[in-house]
Amino acid sequence: MQFELTASMMCADYGHLEQEVRNLEQGGIDSFHIDIMDGRYVPNFAMSLNDMRYIASATSKPLDVHLMIEHPNNRIGIFLEHLRKGDTVYIHPEAEYHPSTTLQAIINAGMIPGIAINPGTSAETVMEMLRIVKKVLVMSVNPGNAGQMYLPYVGKKITKLLSMKEDMGFELYWDGACSADKIIEYAPKGVKGFVLGTTLLFGKDKPYGETLADIRQLKF
Repeated sequence: MQFELTASMMCADYGHLEQEVRNLEQGGIDSFHIDIMDGRYVPNFAMSLNDMRYIASATSKPLDVHLMIEHPNNRIGIFLEHLRKGDTVYIHPEAEYHPSTTLQAIINAGMIPGIAINPGTSAETVMEMLRIVKKVLVMSVNPGNAGQMYLPYVGKKITKLLSMKEDMGFELYWDGACSADKIIEYAPKGVKGFVLGTTLLFGKDKPYGETLADIRQLKF
């Protein structure tokens, strides 16, 4: 079964970031997930523009940039100028007065437009944007910190979004507390990709290539 795996780089070892990127790339990761937090939209600071620029320069793999910042339209240009065509940029609809304007800027720059949906955000409130974006990142934990517990009520929202994705033309991605059992359950249902953090990928004292191979060989 084909599904995408992306590395949550806020969980990487920043004392050896170049080696981390190289090892993940050689291990077969599909893309690099960049969580940028401003300490306002979420109660944490994580990753910076310079972190994103460095990782973009260190790999040929795509970047998935997750902007957890207030009013992304005010800053979207400084991120887009350092990305490549085909990279993905996710925004949170609640963080912007007119999110469709920000999404159009992402499209105009040749990037893949996406929205991230918090656990407390219903599919109904983003319905019109589902026709604009190509990717929907469903947060299974509250955004802002790694290592949180999965919120089980998110599963019903994922089921609802899966029923709409073909008609609306988007793909669904999972972010937060991604364990093997979640991939086994939701990949066959149509979730396209999974963001891997401390639950499955980082801090396991095991080569990334072995970990990623084990994940791809899960029994469905």
